[in-house]
Amino acid sequence: MEGTLEKLKAIKRGEIPVVEHVQQQLERVKKRDRWLNAFIQLNPSVLREAEGIQNKLKRGEKVGRLCGLTVGIKSNINVRGLRVTCASKTLENYVSPFDAEVIKRLRAEDAIIIGMQNMDEFACGSSGETSAFGPTQNPKAPGRIPGGSSSGGAASVADGLCDLSLGTDTGGSIRNPCSHCGVVGLKPTYGLVPRQGLIDLGMSLDQIGPIAPDVEGAALLMEVIAGRSPNECVMLGVERLELLKQLNDDVKGMSIGISRKFEELTHPEIMQVIDKGIETLRDLGCKIVEVELPNLEKALSAYYLIVSVEFFSATRKFDGRRYGKRIEEVCGEEVLRRILRGAYISKKEYKGKYYQRALQVRTLIRKELIAALSKVDVIVGPTVPKLPHNLGEKLTVSEMYSYDYLTVPVNLAGICAGVVPAGETQGIPVGLQVIGKPLSEQQVLKIMRAFERCRSG
Repeated sequence: MEGTLEKLKAIKRGEIPVVEHVQQQLERVKKRDRWLNAFIQLNPSVLREAEGIQNKLKRGEKVGRLCGLTVGIKSNINVRGLRVTCASKTLENYVSPFDAEVIKRLRAEDAIIIGMQNMDEFACGSSGETSAFGPTQNPKAPGRIPGGSSSGGAASVADGLCDLSLGTDTGGSIRNPCSHCGVVGLKPTYGLVPRQGLIDLGMSLDQIGPIAPDVEGAALLMEVIAGRSPNECVMLGVERLELLKQLNDDVKGMSIGISRKFEELTHPEIMQVIDKGIETLRDLGCKIVEVELPNLEKALSAYYLIVSVEFFSATRKFDGRRYGKRIEEVCGEEVLRRILRGAYISKKEYKGKYYQRALQVRTLIRKELIAALSKVDVIVGPTVPKLPHNLGEKLTVSEMYSYDYLTVPVNLAGICAGVVPAGETQGIPVGLQVIGKPLSEQQVLKIMRAFERCRSG
């Protein structure tokens, strides 16, 4: 299979005409997306934009780092002229008047926005089933959920409907669907990628990040979107990242942390795939070190309390007075559940009992992860503790939330983590999660790339 960087070079050399490339993907969308349901809206200007980039190449002008590559956008990131619905009836007719900061950066590097992608409504979900526009299918495990909330992004990259996608990760919403769909994803360190133009789920947790068919594609997209923005106050003082230069460096001697806690929380069939992955890293010369994460499972309840309070606050602007519909009147069951929970916890008499305690657990989780990471370069383990259920299968709330056991700690800690395909069980993809210290995206991606190269032979 042609890699992202090889395709990019072929486009720049003129071997793959940009317009033809986009037309082929549009044809594939036309054939496949009736079933897959990965897109909410295609960009009506996409061929004109492709023609503009093709003309730049013909004239010999300098072109950007994403020249001619198509990028799908999760439908909670503002793209001028396109519907930004959050997959909800609340905003089904909202056409964005502006580009989010990350979209400006994509356009500056000659990426082509192919369309707005399906997702769990307002990013509230781990299955890809709660969209007001219908569920997304899993192209790698038909009949199973693709994972969420960045369901459309992972499914469309897995099925070749676009080259790359931008997703968001509040508690695992990039890593979860990437694991189920067999593609690569990265949740960046909090504050590394601008959130201006993102419609919040949880403002202290959300990060925009890349979804790609391979690690090189994820690293390339991450280079483009990362870095400080003058329009945003809660950002790290990093101007830009250079990830591709050292991506293929030898990982021999790097220390890899593993935890028994992962095994306690994860289905044995998934752990078999992950254990083989750990042996692959050992064969590459990595040192395997056991680390302690004694309170890992406490992260889940703390996360859902915190995100519910922040989501309740964020949704107060969707009151239907000036635009759209009042969210409580048209939203789905999971969105309403989080709003009501957040409203309850936000009351003065309950804030100390629930919210403040959740913040204390968040501090505990961060301290434990940072302490474990101080002994190793990265921690590796499973991404999702169980196999994806069948589309339409009824789960309890606790069963649905349990998909997030292994991903939410990273968001609570504000650190980075990526997922890379590790193999399959019962024909279903399983992703290896690689967790790193704050601002150690280089280390995380380097391990992921070495693992990917080894698996591809």
